[in-house]
Amino acid sequence: MHIRIGLFLLAVLMTAAHFFRAGNWLLVALCLAAPLLFFYKKRWSLLLLQLGAYCASATWLATTLSLVQMRQQSGQPWTAAVLILGAVMLLTLLAGLLLNSRCLRDAYPWSPER
Repeated sequence: MHIRIGLFLLAVLMTAAHFFRAGNWLLVALCLAAPLLFFYKKRWSLLLLQLGAYCASATWLATTLSLVQMRQQSGQPWTAAVLILGAVMLLTLLAGLLLNSRCLRDAYPWSPER
């Protein structure tokens, strides 16, 4: 369970660094605050974290496509950028998928609010 959470934290830090470089302070703060949901042991918090990981993966894909297009137009090499950003995207996607593992689902049960 700790490895899955650690992988998610790594993905969050890389995503926060991406938004930091872009100057989007609101998304940096949101990325850095998201792991605090691990302390709230409800299934909806786990699902929200998964959704965040999937959205971050989509962001990495959009960034990759944009960077490739820009580099192709300027005649610069783009293969290394695709490999690096593709690996980051896959890591982020894997982090989201691993949050759906049995050990985490057992630790974050569905329970009605009363």
